[in-house]
Parts: sequence; structure tokens; C-alpha cells
Amino acid sequence: MSSLSLSAEAPSAPPAAVDGVWLECIDCGDAYAPFESVRYTCDCGSLLEVRYDELPTWDAFDGRGVWRYSAALPFEEGVSLPEGDTQFHRVPRLEDEVGVESLRIKHEGMNPTGSFKDRGMTVGVRTAQELGVGRLACASTGNTSAALAAYGARAGLETLVLLPAGKVAAGKVAQASLHGARILEVDGNFDTCLDIVQDLADRGEAYLLNSLNPFRLEGQKTIGLEILEAHKEDYGEYPDRIVLPVGNAGNTAALYKCFRELVQAGAMDRDEVPKLTGVQAAGAAPMVEAIEEGADETRRWDHVETVATAIRIGNPVNAPKALPGIRETGGTAVAVEDDAITQAQRDLAGEGVGVEPASAASLAGLRKLRERGDVADDERVVCLTTGHLLKDPDAAAAAGADPEPVPGDTAGVLDHLGS
Repeated sequence: MSSLSLSAEAPSAPPAAVDGVWLECIDCGDAYAPFESVRYTCDCGSLLEVRYDELPTWDAFDGRGVWRYSAALPFEEGVSLPEGDTQFHRVPRLEDEVGVESLRIKHEGMNPTGSFKDRGMTVGVRTAQELGVGRLACASTGNTSAALAAYGARAGLETLVLLPAGKVAAGKVAQASLHGARILEVDGNFDTCLDIVQDLADRGEAYLLNSLNPFRLEGQKTIGLEILEAHKEDYGEYPDRIVLPVGNAGNTAALYKCFRELVQAGAMDRDEVPKLTGVQAAGAAPMVEAIEEGADETRRWDHVETVATAIRIGNPVNAPKALPGIRETGGTAVAVEDDAITQAQRDLAGEGVGVEPASAASLAGLRKLRERGDVADDERVVCLTTGHLLKDPDAAAAAGADPEPVPGDTAGVLDHLGS
């Protein structure tokens, strides 16, 4: 049985394990010591996951934020700002309009640097310290670079970020710059940047902290733990479905790993696992294509374009982990047009939830799935929003209302309002 199946048994520690932690290939099953040397993939070329010989149940968690869940992570504490414990918004007007039993928004834009990437970096940069590396690096559509720069600065490590020239929102570039990262603008798209960073990592020039790194996804799986705990507290049950934007598919892979470990630990029944539902922009939708065609892998899209810059990715590296997650949980994937994303961004803002365009893709996707009849009206749904609206101030301004010029006196203002 595949190690990525919801029915897989809890693993036993191999000789490579250190304190009950090891890396294991998702395909051939080969095991590696976690911190003996820098490793991102198996010798067979497939992806790795972090494994544990003891999987915690809910009573093992204590505190707040990402490190509340240290019993499910490879360290007791990490390089922290701190992160996690993000808002779980009620949106009653949108709930009525979409027509589901309940709708909640998990707003990851409220992390320290304004996106979910902070959850991955608190674990990833701690791993870099354990390995004793000197330079951190990532390819980025913006959010990863901001998080890496901040957490690298916190740890006192050199950081290098590669961005596609002219394709990254100003707010994200400003963050990486202010936190002291060395920024390289690459003539190419995100996937070109990632190719280069992987090559640099293979040459030993830097420690890669994109989601190809299995330790980064360990931090991101705490999104799922927070959603499940908060939803159970409010409704007495877990959500039926979690809808999330998909770029490199790291969150989809991380949430699925979270659910598998809970099932293996006996903390959750298999029939309680939420349906993982991915949303991509129509101009960058290789995961949706693979789901719709029943393919086991994605086809690389060399030309991608969308207003949702954070998910403008044509070659999702975590697809081998994410595709089984969508299928095993009974979920699906859907592509949405840019105008639907912008409208969803406006409508979330109308409920007081400010997000960047990629985040709004989750609501846009839910709406499309409801129209198609793929989501039932009795479902309890959580939409994940991944980044703060100020990550992309130009897009926020374009989606919002234009300023109105008025005279410099009260009478003139009143006249304008009256007209």
C-alpha cells in the first residue's frame, strides 16, 4: 500500500531514524537520516517526507501558534517571530450567498510577514541551523522570499532570493529588501527561478527553502491542525471540505499529511477527513488539468499568466504528494478566471477580510463548484486565504473604489456627498 494512502499504517522507525525522526521517499520507501547531510529528494529522484515513529493525538498539544504542535514536528521549538494562531473568520453574508451549511475563512495573511509561508519557515530555518548551513535560498513569486528574508534575518543567516523580473508584487519585494535578502531578478518565470535555485542547492551553494524541502511542509501542516481544532470547538465536528489556492501545491500536500498522521494516530476517523479542494487561476492550472484528465502527474505549463501572482506557477513540485491528497479525500480541483478572483477579493473585503488576489481564488472556486453542483448545500466549508491584501497593493487599489476629489472645506464636502 502506498505510504500516501489514508489507510496506510503508522510507520516504524528504520535504522536511519534519529530520535524517532527520519526522511522517507514517497515512492521507493528508502529512508535517510534527517540531519546528517543536506537532502531534498530521494536517490531515485522522488520526493521525501518527514516521518515519525510516534504520532501525537490531540491531548499532546499545548500553547498557541505553530509550536503548540511541537509534538507533531521535528523540534521542540524553532526560529519564531511567532507565527500561526491566525483568525478563523465568520462571513455570514457570504455564507448565505454561497448557500452552504457554514462557511469560515482561515486567514493566513495574519502571520508575521503576511502569509502562510511563515509556518514553513519557522521549521525550515530551524532545520538549516541543525544542518549548519551558511546561506539560505529560494525561488519565489513573492511570499516565500518575504518569509525567508525575515526568518533568515532572525536567525542571522545570509539569504538569497530569486524572483521573476517584473512579475512580483511591490509589497513582497519591499519586504525581502528591508529584511536584508540579496534579491536576484531573473529573466524568466517562477519555474525558471526554481530550476536555478535547485541547481545552486545541488552544487552546495545554498540551502533550498522552497516547498520541495520536506521540512518546510511540516510547519505548514499546522494550518490543518488549527482548522480542525477550531471547527470542532465551534460546530462539534470537523469541516466537510477545505478549499485552498494551489500554486506549488505545498499546502495541499501538507494538509493531506496532517490528516494522514491524525488517522494513523487514531485521533481522527478516516470518514471525518475533509475533502481537499484545490483552486487555480485559469491561466496557471496544471493541477486542475491533471485532476480532470485523471493523470498521475502534471504537465508543465511553460507560459502562465494571472492577476493572482502568488499562484502564477506552471510546474507544481508537490503535485506527486498533492494529487493523491485530493483524490484520497474525495476532493476535486477547479480553475477560475481572473475576473472571478477579483470579485471574490472585493466580496471578502466587504466582510472585513482583506486578502491578496491568490487568496481570493478559494472563494471564487467554491462559488464555481456550487454552481456546478459539486458542493452540496449541507456542507460545512472552510476557505483558506493565504496572503494579506497589502502583499499586492496595486491589485488591491485596482479592485477597490477610486478616491473622489473634494474641495478643502466642509460645505464643499457636503455638496459633493449630496450630489
